[in-house]
Amino acid sequence: MAGQIPQHFIDDLLAKVDIVDVIDKRVTLKKSGSNYSACCPFHNEKTPSFTVSQTKQFYHCFGCSANGNAISFLMEYEGMHFVDAIESLADSVGLEVPRNAQAKQIRDDSKPLYTLMESIAAWYQSELRKSPEAIDYLKTRGLSGETAKRFSIGYVPDGWDGLQTHFPGQEAALLKTGMLIQGDGGKRPYQRFRKRIMFPIRDRRGRVIGFGGRVLDNQEPKYLNSPETPLFHKGSELYGLYEARKAAQDAAAAIVVEGYMDVVALAQHGIDNAVATLGTAANQQHSEALFRVVPNIIFCFDGDRAGRAAAWRALTATLPCLQDGHDAHFLFLPDGEDPDSVVKAGGAAGFRDLMSTRIPIIDYLYQHLASELDMTSIGGKATLAEKAKPLLATIPKGVYKQLALQRLEALIGLSLGSKSTPQTPAPRQAARPSRAPSGKDSGLTPMSRAVLLCLQFPQVVSTVAPDDFDINPQMPGAEVLLKLIGYCDSDPRMTTARLLERFRDGRNHDYLIKLATKPYYPDGSDIDSDGAVKEFAHCISRLRERSRQTLADKVELSARKGLLGLPRR
Repeated sequence: MAGQIPQHFIDDLLAKVDIVDVIDKRVTLKKSGSNYSACCPFHNEKTPSFTVSQTKQFYHCFGCSANGNAISFLMEYEGMHFVDAIESLADSVGLEVPRNAQAKQIRDDSKPLYTLMESIAAWYQSELRKSPEAIDYLKTRGLSGETAKRFSIGYVPDGWDGLQTHFPGQEAALLKTGMLIQGDGGKRPYQRFRKRIMFPIRDRRGRVIGFGGRVLDNQEPKYLNSPETPLFHKGSELYGLYEARKAAQDAAAAIVVEGYMDVVALAQHGIDNAVATLGTAANQQHSEALFRVVPNIIFCFDGDRAGRAAAWRALTATLPCLQDGHDAHFLFLPDGEDPDSVVKAGGAAGFRDLMSTRIPIIDYLYQHLASELDMTSIGGKATLAEKAKPLLATIPKGVYKQLALQRLEALIGLSLGSKSTPQTPAPRQAARPSRAPSGKDSGLTPMSRAVLLCLQFPQVVSTVAPDDFDINPQMPGAEVLLKLIGYCDSDPRMTTARLLERFRDGRNHDYLIKLATKPYYPDGSDIDSDGAVKEFAHCISRLRERSRQTLADKVELSARKGLLGLPRR
């Protein structure tokens, strides 16, 4: 789960942070009964369906099913990786993340490199203010000083040793960050970037990890990027993602373009949700990173042959990311145009008009495959199905995949076995008063009901005597239930969020998430804490009786009684 971060630290961290404080700093919450509510930050809505439980330390959206704890929220809202989210939460409560010696050494080695890169970016900005030539160039490209400041755009003067002069004694670090190149034959290192407009590349936490430089004239290479370094891996980073994150979330979409100037020019005209790949083709890592921030990606390419080839590579890389709630589109520009030229000619309105011509990814998939086929013939239709099925197989199971297959069936006029769309669950209703145990009220098996109650009301475990947990561990679901009971029994402060975190990388995590957010009763209403205590005792009693139905079960339980590992109060 946490790799090199101990589980006990994650538990302590989640016990110290308050999810309400974490979310309220980013999304304004309002008190709503015993919980807090807001319009969901992960999809567009007018009526709040996003709730945060301070008791459970858990959030859930009844509109788009987004859910999780404080760690999950930072990963989804900020687009952070797991470790980054842990570090951010730890910083907020003054904790130091423990690591093994190797990981700690890597982290300690990286800290001064990040500081150095930030200082270099500041120096480049100061040099821009001193260069009329560079300022004039940016003006001719239509950029304002405000936009240049927002993206921390700078300038590096011509010369071979400006960095060494400005950062004396930092030669080894400058080489490590790729800002200097080691000279051949023992010659002195020299600057990688010279006489270029400099674009800092930031990671998801806003730290400068590399640079892109553009010449002021027509020299080659026109653009030059930082090399691979301990901080910078261009195949997994996107220029402008840090700056575009909030606008992209508000728009529920990110626009992927091909160049730094495209991103900056669009932002100059108020289109703030654009990002760019860093000289590489759009890949699955890019799509995964964007889908952690937005539900929709719009790939913007030239309409020429090269642009369509790049679009196809982006399509095949994105299909495996199209789980339910995600979508992608393709926007092809007129020949000879790029986003920079389009927005300059027609402004934001012109670019948005062009956006209306974007093509859904599945439509483009079939359009591309059918482009050289005779779709009026049986052979053409059969070939389309043959080519499409391996690509559709890469889409995760779910409604999206079923609908994509149905579209293929419509094109070829033949059923391929797609399933009908599942019904949308009814809206969740308010909690009802407790009632006597009913056995079938929840619509779940006794095992699933017991797991649900453990997750949603961890304190119910303390209301049952330890000896009553003599449940056959071979029963389906018993292994998970007994683990939950052990976790709850060992810590009276246990919360829903902390329980789920124990299973983050396990095969049962998705199922447990569903139970943690599932209404207890079939009509969509919740059970209260008093009812939960009665129902849990009833479920455990049923499970214990089922475990003792046969003599073989009794013998097995007797042999295993001391091996269950349940802590005793």
